[in-house]
Amino acid sequence: MRTAIAVARFATILLLFGFAQARAADWPQFLGPDRNGISAETGLLEAFPAGGPKEVWRAKAGVGMSGLAVSGGRVVTMLQADGKQLLAAWDAATGSAVWQTPLAPAYENSQGAGPRSTPSIAGERVFTMTGEGILAAAATADGKLLWSKDVTKEVKGSPAEYGTACSPLVVGDRVIVNIGAPGASVAAFDAATGNLVWKAGDDAIGYSSPVLLKVARREQVVSLLGTAALGLAPDTGKVLWRYPFVTDFNCNTASPVAVGDGVLISAGEMHGSALLTLKPRGEEFDVVEAWTSLGGDSVLRAEWQTPIVRGGQIYGFDNLGGAGPITHLTCLDATTGKRIWYKARFGKGNMIAADGKFWVATLAGELILLRENAAQFEELGRANVGIGTRQAPTLADGRLYLRDDENIVCFDVRK
Repeated sequence: MRTAIAVARFATILLLFGFAQARAADWPQFLGPDRNGISAETGLLEAFPAGGPKEVWRAKAGVGMSGLAVSGGRVVTMLQADGKQLLAAWDAATGSAVWQTPLAPAYENSQGAGPRSTPSIAGERVFTMTGEGILAAAATADGKLLWSKDVTKEVKGSPAEYGTACSPLVVGDRVIVNIGAPGASVAAFDAATGNLVWKAGDDAIGYSSPVLLKVARREQVVSLLGTAALGLAPDTGKVLWRYPFVTDFNCNTASPVAVGDGVLISAGEMHGSALLTLKPRGEEFDVVEAWTSLGGDSVLRAEWQTPIVRGGQIYGFDNLGGAGPITHLTCLDATTGKRIWYKARFGKGNMIAADGKFWVATLAGELILLRENAAQFEELGRANVGIGTRQAPTLADGRLYLRDDENIVCFDVRK
């Protein structure tokens, strides 16, 4: 009997271990498993072979700024084609098209056509938002539309000037999005029905996406809106803290990032960064500025790229803005905000971290491999892959995925 119980327990452990490994290999939402641009994968390339990493497959896509989510053998994104905004999926192994689901008419904007939201895959459902702010849920397996609601109109909001860019955050049985309406800066909807669960805040909409962070020993939804950062209770939407952060044109785009018991927020448009320490006060928090670096002399002005925190350092793109904007790559001491190093005029791009390295995709169509090095800038490889993108790379099961307005490309980046 004891032997049977031991075997059963061992089998359960193996099952859970396999599930954890499978989850670790997925990239199911915006900026990966924890929405911080960091992957737990190891065993990846230390340098690029001649000609760059091996291309596994290339598939036709369409116009859009949506990133790629990978889970359960599916690559899912938003795109625009044939006069419609579409949610679409491909086979992650082969690149074969699996399904396409129309969600709304084509979205046109002065800052670029097509949808902006990156889908979030949560088990059997995938959630996304259209350019005008329609929240939708579809079946991961076949793309069947489960529900679709113009939540922006429902809470009497308006799309952001340059299009709704929020990528849905799934917390338990709720889908949480930034909307920016009066009394509904942030709102949660039932994942099964799309019904409104709670709404909170009075700040204008920006272009960032909410994140679930555990800071000051409490799990909370942190949203950077167009005019402030908010900390919210995930179950009720109660505002736990607020910090004003007004940027020209409400262009707060990068996601908040946890740094110890604090939250890092950053914005371009010559704005800058702030590290906020949260001090418990009953159910709420007082916000104390650990450090700020603002304006023309700021050490970090993240335009659309969410900074990455690793080993006590912050790595990020510093955009100087203005006519003919210049972008540096920089490394800061997370505790003090002091600059450790920067690579001048690195160029516009976006990056993720995995296996002690940074994987950088650029607007110029290059894939760049950097060592995670707090002492100095260290480049390990550079390849012209012909995919110029604002979106961060997606990494899942040893494969790296990129997209532009025409193609999705999958590379094998294992050793």
